[in-house]
Amino acid sequence: MKRLLPERALRRAAPVAAAVLALAIAGCADMGAINANPKMQTAESLGLGAAAATPALDSQWWLAFGDPQLDALVDQAIAGNPNLQVAQARLARARASVMSAEAADKPQINGGLDLTRQKFSENYIYPAPLGGSVQETGTLQFSAGWEIDFFGKNRTAIEAALGTANSAAAEADAARVLLASNVARGYVQWARLNDRLVVAERALAQREELLRLVRDRVSAGLDTRLQLKQSESSVPEARQQIEAINEQIAIARHALDALVAKPNATQSLTPPRLANLKAMALQQTIPADLLGRRADIAAARWRVEAATSDVANAKTQFYPNVNLVAFAGFQSIGFDNLLKSSSQQWGVGPAIRLPIFEGGRLRANLRGKSADLDAAIDSYNATVIDAVRDVADQVTSVQSVARQQVQQKEAQEAAEAAYDIGLQRYSAGLGNYLDVLTAEVTVLAQRRDGVDLAGRALESQVGLARALGGGWQPTDANHAAAEPAPRHP
Repeated sequence: MKRLLPERALRRAAPVAAAVLALAIAGCADMGAINANPKMQTAESLGLGAAAATPALDSQWWLAFGDPQLDALVDQAIAGNPNLQVAQARLARARASVMSAEAADKPQINGGLDLTRQKFSENYIYPAPLGGSVQETGTLQFSAGWEIDFFGKNRTAIEAALGTANSAAAEADAARVLLASNVARGYVQWARLNDRLVVAERALAQREELLRLVRDRVSAGLDTRLQLKQSESSVPEARQQIEAINEQIAIARHALDALVAKPNATQSLTPPRLANLKAMALQQTIPADLLGRRADIAAARWRVEAATSDVANAKTQFYPNVNLVAFAGFQSIGFDNLLKSSSQQWGVGPAIRLPIFEGGRLRANLRGKSADLDAAIDSYNATVIDAVRDVADQVTSVQSVARQQVQQKEAQEAAEAAYDIGLQRYSAGLGNYLDVLTAEVTVLAQRRDGVDLAGRALESQVGLARALGGGWQPTDANHAAAEPAPRHP
């Protein structure tokens, strides 16, 4: 005869057998080869790997302009801009999600107290005298549970939350870089308009002086009233241009006030001039390590990391959940018996849950997470390509504006000389008034072009500093790696 196992041994072996059976069934989980398809762009694939890496930009690059007012405005904007505060709030929310995911991987302990006055049914499982009576029941119990992460469900959830938090941190950094560049660009625009105002006021003074000369010549019978009316009409035109520039200056100041989140912040400042802003010394090539310098690229890369972990987590849903559960406490009929030693109860054991048939829900979830990963990779690639284009555009602008300034300077010097000669000839009666007007139009156009090109030169330097990453460095310990390599499940 075969020797039968004792009943106690069978009971102890049952959980082990159940776990083995669950693992065997888990091996049959059908995920249908659902995987992400796109590939991530790399520095080498973009042709950035051949050049040597260049020195990183200073994180406070705007200090190179040498303007304390600009420095103060940037500091105020970083401290109080609402959009930046929104980015910080998103980061705090993402970090809280990391803490929540980490908590799920730890043992959970709960306590409860239930006190109930209840009438028991006469036609249920409770015999008389309990059936049909009204009794007071109480339960005082502590319960504990711990999900054993055999298949990495909790680990991948934590990694997904970390990726999201790192992405939020990089997005907050990108918002800070963009905000600083917008303040610097707005300040340069304000300075450019101030210089344009100086040119317009100089033009008004010049036309008023010319008007006095024409009046003198008309009084002397050397010119007609036609020249006088032409000269008179040019004065209100110059005043109208001054008023238009003043309007633009006010709007530029309002924009800066909004960026620093402080109404009338620019009211107490000295109007800046382009000549007081020093040129920045910036590299004019696309750096080989560009992908590790820009916070927006890092944010997109961390979104890929989070999506990759989400896919891995979706795959773990096909496998069993193995939990260790336990409880201990008191339970009694009658509140006066609740805390007696005879009312004690406890229990401990494993709990295994395995999805067997769920109508395709798990496969649909995995397919959706894989689609999210595809989108994250494509978004990363688009961000990288746009970043390379952005740097190339800014480098082109910096170089082109510098060449244009050389040519414009020569043109302005020639126009100023021609105007002086024309004015001298007209004053001496050797030239006509039309020659003076033509020369004046050319001079004013060249002066405006000179101011605009000087402003563009500084704005393009701001744009290049932003495109190169604005001196960004990872600020969170969780995303200290400059370029993590995504894992494709």
